[in-house]
Amino acid sequence: MENIEIAAQPPSFWNMRQWWTHRYFWRFLSLLIAFGGWEIMGTFGSNIAVPAFSETVWALFLMIFDGTLIKAYGITLQPFIVGLLLSASFGIGFGIAMGLSRTLEWFTVVLFVVLQAAPMAAVIPLITFVYGIGFAAKVVAVFALATPGIVLNSYQGIRNVNISLIQMGQSFLATRQQQIVKIILPAASNMIIASLRMGLAAAFVGIILAELLITPTGLGDLITYNQSMGEYANMYATICSLVILASLSINLLQWVENNYSGSRKKKKIKGKLPEDPYCTIETEG
Repeated sequence: MENIEIAAQPPSFWNMRQWWTHRYFWRFLSLLIAFGGWEIMGTFGSNIAVPAFSETVWALFLMIFDGTLIKAYGITLQPFIVGLLLSASFGIGFGIAMGLSRTLEWFTVVLFVVLQAAPMAAVIPLITFVYGIGFAAKVVAVFALATPGIVLNSYQGIRNVNISLIQMGQSFLATRQQQIVKIILPAASNMIIASLRMGLAAAFVGIILAELLITPTGLGDLITYNQSMGEYANMYATICSLVILASLSINLLQWVENNYSGSRKKKKIKGKLPEDPYCTIETEG
Protein backbone atom coordinates (compact mmCIF):
# COMPACT_ATOMS: atom_id res chain seq x y z
CA MET A 1 0.00 0.00 0.00
CA GLU A 2 1.26 3.44 -0.83
CA ASN A 3 -0.12 6.56 0.80
CA ILE A 4 -0.61 9.57 -1.44
CA GLU A 5 -1.13 12.74 0.51
CA ILE A 6 -2.93 15.45 -1.44
CA ALA A 7 -2.19 18.87 -0.01
CA ALA A 8 -4.21 21.93 -0.90
CA GLN A 9 -2.69 25.06 -2.33
CA PRO A 10 -1.91 27.73 0.28
CA PRO A 11 -4.98 29.89 0.88
CA SER A 12 -4.90 33.40 -0.40
CA PHE A 13 -5.01 36.21 2.15
CA TRP A 14 -8.45 37.42 1.18
CA ASN A 15 -10.07 34.01 0.92
CA MET A 16 -11.40 33.82 4.49
CA ARG A 17 -13.27 30.60 3.81
CA GLN A 18 -10.00 28.78 3.21
CA TRP A 19 -8.44 30.33 6.31
CA TRP A 20 -11.45 29.27 8.34
CA THR A 21 -11.00 25.62 7.33
CA HIS A 22 -7.21 25.61 7.61
CA ARG A 23 -5.81 23.47 10.45
CA TYR A 24 -3.07 25.94 11.34
CA PHE A 25 -5.65 28.67 11.80
CA TRP A 26 -7.36 26.64 14.52
CA ARG A 27 -4.07 25.79 16.19
CA PHE A 28 -3.11 29.45 16.27
CA LEU A 29 -6.55 30.40 17.56
CA SER A 30 -6.41 27.86 20.38
CA LEU A 31 -3.00 29.19 21.49
CA LEU A 32 -4.26 32.75 21.25
CA ILE A 33 -7.24 31.97 23.47
CA ALA A 34 -5.09 30.11 26.02
CA PHE A 35 -2.42 32.80 26.24
CA GLY A 36 -5.02 35.56 26.25
CA GLY A 37 -6.85 33.94 29.13
CA TRP A 38 -3.56 33.52 30.97
CA GLU A 39 -2.75 37.22 30.46
CA ILE A 40 -6.16 38.33 31.73
CA MET A 41 -6.02 36.03 34.76
CA GLY A 42 -2.49 37.14 35.64
CA THR A 43 -3.22 40.85 35.17
CA PHE A 44 -6.61 41.17 36.83
CA GLY A 45 -6.63 38.10 39.08
CA SER A 46 -6.06 38.23 42.82
CA ASN A 47 -3.62 35.30 43.01
CA ILE A 48 -0.04 36.57 43.08
CA ALA A 49 1.22 33.07 42.30
CA VAL A 50 -0.12 33.40 38.74
CA PRO A 51 1.91 35.98 36.80
CA ALA A 52 0.72 37.42 33.50
CA PHE A 53 1.73 35.72 30.29
CA SER A 54 3.73 38.77 29.20
CA GLU A 55 5.68 38.73 32.49
CA THR A 56 6.47 35.06 32.01
CA VAL A 57 7.70 35.61 28.44
CA TRP A 58 9.86 38.55 29.56
CA ALA A 59 11.30 36.48 32.41
CA LEU A 60 12.06 33.68 29.95
CA PHE A 61 14.03 36.03 27.70
CA LEU A 62 15.94 37.47 30.66
CA MET A 63 16.86 34.01 31.95
CA ILE A 64 18.07 33.00 28.48
CA PHE A 65 20.18 36.09 27.91
CA ASP A 66 21.80 36.14 31.37
CA GLY A 67 22.73 32.45 30.99
CA THR A 68 20.75 31.19 33.99
CA LEU A 69 18.46 28.93 31.99
CA ILE A 70 21.20 27.68 29.68
CA LYS A 71 23.38 26.73 32.65
CA ALA A 72 20.47 24.91 34.29
CA TYR A 73 19.78 22.96 31.08
CA GLY A 74 23.45 22.03 30.86
CA ILE A 75 23.15 20.34 34.26
CA THR A 76 19.74 18.72 33.71
CA LEU A 77 20.28 17.40 30.19
CA GLN A 78 23.35 15.33 31.12
CA PRO A 79 21.52 12.56 33.03
CA PHE A 80 18.53 13.01 30.73
CA ILE A 81 20.50 12.26 27.56
CA VAL A 82 22.40 9.35 29.13
CA GLY A 83 19.24 7.79 30.50
CA LEU A 84 17.35 8.30 27.24
CA LEU A 85 20.10 6.76 25.13
CA LEU A 86 20.33 3.76 27.44
CA SER A 87 16.57 3.26 27.49
CA ALA A 88 16.29 3.65 23.69
CA SER A 89 19.08 1.19 22.90
CA PHE A 90 17.96 -1.36 25.48
CA GLY A 91 14.23 -0.85 24.92
CA ILE A 92 14.27 -1.19 21.13
CA GLY A 93 16.62 -4.17 21.21
CA PHE A 94 14.73 -5.98 23.93
CA GLY A 95 11.34 -5.18 22.38
CA ILE A 96 12.46 -6.60 19.04
CA ALA A 97 13.78 -9.70 20.79
CA MET A 98 10.45 -10.13 22.59
CA GLY A 99 8.57 -9.83 19.32
CA LEU A 100 10.76 -12.45 17.66
CA SER A 101 10.87 -14.94 20.54
CA ARG A 102 7.73 -16.39 22.09
CA THR A 103 9.70 -17.76 25.04
CA LEU A 104 11.18 -14.37 25.92
CA GLU A 105 7.76 -12.78 25.51
CA TRP A 106 6.14 -15.21 27.97
CA PHE A 107 8.81 -14.54 30.60
CA THR A 108 9.07 -10.75 30.38
CA VAL A 109 6.01 -9.05 28.87
CA VAL A 110 4.09 -9.10 32.16
CA LEU A 111 7.02 -7.45 33.93
CA PHE A 112 7.09 -4.49 31.56
CA VAL A 113 3.29 -4.14 31.64
CA VAL A 114 3.49 -3.86 35.43
CA LEU A 115 6.37 -1.39 35.25
CA GLN A 116 4.48 0.79 32.78
CA ALA A 117 1.40 0.88 35.01
CA ALA A 118 3.31 1.37 38.27
CA PRO A 119 3.37 4.84 39.89
CA MET A 120 7.04 5.56 39.28
CA ALA A 121 7.01 8.65 41.51
CA ALA A 122 6.67 6.28 44.45
CA VAL A 123 9.76 4.35 43.27
CA ILE A 124 12.00 7.43 43.34
CA PRO A 125 12.75 7.08 47.10
CA LEU A 126 13.80 3.47 46.46
CA ILE A 127 16.13 4.61 43.67
CA THR A 128 17.58 7.20 46.04
CA PHE A 129 18.12 4.55 48.72
CA VAL A 130 19.97 2.26 46.30
CA TYR A 131 21.89 4.72 44.08
CA GLY A 132 22.20 7.78 46.31
CA ILE A 133 21.42 11.34 45.26
CA GLY A 134 23.95 11.82 42.48
CA PHE A 135 24.16 11.48 38.73
CA ALA A 136 23.51 7.73 38.66
CA ALA A 137 20.20 8.02 40.51
CA LYS A 138 18.83 10.50 37.96
CA VAL A 139 19.95 8.32 35.05
CA VAL A 140 18.17 5.34 36.63
CA ALA A 141 15.00 7.43 37.15
CA VAL A 142 14.94 8.43 33.47
CA PHE A 143 15.70 4.87 32.39
CA ALA A 144 12.97 3.40 34.62
CA LEU A 145 10.25 5.68 33.26
CA ALA A 146 11.23 5.59 29.59
CA THR A 147 12.07 1.92 29.08
CA PRO A 148 8.70 0.13 29.56
CA GLY A 149 6.91 2.16 26.88
CA ILE A 150 9.74 1.70 24.39
CA VAL A 151 9.94 -2.05 24.99
CA LEU A 152 6.20 -2.69 24.73
CA ASN A 153 5.66 -0.57 21.62
CA SER A 154 8.65 -2.07 19.83
CA TYR A 155 7.38 -5.52 20.75
CA GLN A 156 3.90 -4.71 19.44
CA GLY A 157 5.41 -3.36 16.21
CA ILE A 158 7.17 -6.66 15.56
CA ARG A 159 4.13 -8.72 16.52
CA ASN A 160 1.77 -6.75 14.26
CA VAL A 161 3.79 -7.18 11.07
CA ASN A 162 1.59 -8.46 8.27
CA ILE A 163 2.04 -12.23 8.17
CA SER A 164 1.56 -12.25 4.39
CA LEU A 165 4.79 -10.27 4.00
CA ILE A 166 6.70 -12.89 5.97
CA GLN A 167 5.09 -15.71 3.98
CA MET A 168 6.05 -13.97 0.76
CA GLY A 169 9.67 -13.85 1.94
CA GLN A 170 9.53 -17.54 2.81
CA SER A 171 8.16 -18.34 -0.64
CA PHE A 172 11.25 -16.65 -2.11
CA LEU A 173 13.46 -18.79 0.18
CA ALA A 174 14.54 -15.85 2.33
CA THR A 175 16.55 -16.82 5.39
CA ARG A 176 15.39 -15.88 8.88
CA GLN A 177 17.97 -13.10 9.02
CA GLN A 178 16.81 -11.72 5.67
CA GLN A 179 13.19 -11.80 6.84
CA ILE A 180 14.08 -9.81 9.95
CA VAL A 181 16.30 -7.23 8.25
CA LYS A 182 14.39 -6.71 4.99
CA ILE A 183 10.77 -7.40 5.95
CA ILE A 184 10.03 -7.33 9.69
CA LEU A 185 12.09 -4.34 10.79
CA PRO A 186 11.02 -2.01 7.94
CA ALA A 187 7.37 -2.97 8.46
CA ALA A 188 7.65 -2.29 12.20
CA SER A 189 9.55 1.00 11.86
CA ASN A 190 6.46 3.13 12.48
CA MET A 191 5.77 1.52 15.85
CA ILE A 192 9.43 1.62 16.80
CA ILE A 193 9.65 5.36 16.16
CA ALA A 194 6.36 5.80 18.00
CA SER A 195 7.91 3.97 20.94
CA LEU A 196 10.75 6.50 20.92
CA ARG A 197 8.20 9.32 21.11
CA MET A 198 6.55 7.69 24.11
CA GLY A 199 9.92 7.07 25.72
CA LEU A 200 10.99 10.66 25.14
CA ALA A 201 7.85 12.00 26.81
CA ALA A 202 8.32 9.64 29.77
CA ALA A 203 12.00 10.62 30.01
CA PHE A 204 11.05 14.29 30.45
CA VAL A 205 8.73 13.28 33.28
CA GLY A 206 11.48 11.16 34.80
CA ILE A 207 14.12 13.89 34.80
CA ILE A 208 11.77 16.42 36.38
CA LEU A 209 10.78 13.93 39.09
CA ALA A 210 14.46 13.24 39.68
CA GLU A 211 15.26 16.96 39.82
CA LEU A 212 12.48 17.67 42.31
CA LEU A 213 12.58 14.52 44.46
CA ILE A 214 16.24 13.43 44.43
CA THR A 215 18.45 16.51 44.20
CA PRO A 216 17.20 19.96 43.16
CA THR A 217 19.89 20.83 40.63
CA GLY A 218 19.54 22.41 37.22
CA LEU A 219 15.92 23.04 36.28
CA GLY A 220 14.69 21.58 39.56
CA ASP A 221 16.82 24.08 41.45
CA LEU A 222 15.42 26.97 39.39
CA ILE A 223 11.83 25.86 40.01
CA THR A 224 12.18 25.32 43.76
CA TYR A 225 14.34 28.42 44.35
CA ASN A 226 12.04 30.79 42.45
CA GLN A 227 9.01 29.29 44.16
CA SER A 228 10.51 29.82 47.61
CA MET A 229 11.57 33.39 46.76
CA GLY A 230 8.20 34.32 45.28
CA GLU A 231 9.65 34.83 41.77
CA TYR A 232 6.72 33.16 40.12
CA ALA A 233 7.38 34.58 36.66
CA ASN A 234 10.81 32.90 36.63
CA MET A 235 9.30 29.66 37.90
CA TYR A 236 6.65 29.63 35.18
CA ALA A 237 9.25 30.57 32.58
CA THR A 238 11.37 27.57 33.54
CA ILE A 239 8.39 25.23 33.32
CA CYS A 240 7.27 26.70 29.99
CA SER A 241 10.75 26.30 28.51
CA LEU A 242 10.69 22.63 29.43
CA VAL A 243 7.23 22.20 27.88
CA ILE A 244 8.43 23.89 24.68
CA LEU A 245 11.53 21.69 24.48
CA ALA A 246 9.51 18.52 25.05
CA SER A 247 6.89 19.50 22.46
CA LEU A 248 9.50 20.34 19.82
CA SER A 249 11.39 17.10 20.44
CA ILE A 250 8.28 14.91 20.23
CA ASN A 251 7.01 16.69 17.12
CA LEU A 252 10.43 16.26 15.51
CA LEU A 253 10.23 12.50 16.05
CA GLN A 254 6.70 12.49 14.67
CA TRP A 255 7.91 14.34 11.57
CA VAL A 256 10.65 11.73 11.12
CA GLU A 257 8.05 8.98 11.50
CA ASN A 258 5.74 10.56 8.92
CA ASN A 259 8.42 11.26 6.33
CA TYR A 260 11.15 8.64 6.69
CA SER A 261 9.50 5.49 8.04
CA GLY A 262 10.13 2.39 5.97
CA SER A 263 6.61 0.98 5.97
CA ARG A 264 4.99 3.68 3.92
CA LYS A 265 5.81 6.33 1.34
CA LYS A 266 4.10 9.61 0.82
CA LYS A 267 3.76 11.62 -2.32
CA LYS A 268 2.56 15.19 -2.16
CA ILE A 269 0.51 16.34 -5.10
CA LYS A 270 -0.32 19.98 -5.55
CA GLY A 271 -4.00 20.35 -6.09
CA LYS A 272 -7.24 21.58 -4.66
CA LEU A 273 -10.01 19.43 -3.28
CA PRO A 274 -13.33 21.13 -2.47
CA GLU A 275 -14.45 18.69 0.23
CA ASP A 276 -11.32 17.83 2.26
CA PRO A 277 -8.00 19.33 1.17
CA TYR A 278 -6.04 17.23 3.66
CA CYS A 279 -7.36 13.78 2.92
CA THR A 280 -5.09 10.75 2.40
CA ILE A 281 -5.79 8.37 -0.44
CA GLU A 282 -4.46 4.81 -0.33
CA THR A 283 -3.57 3.23 -3.63
CA GLU A 284 -2.16 -0.11 -4.61
CA GLY A 285 1.44 0.02 -5.56
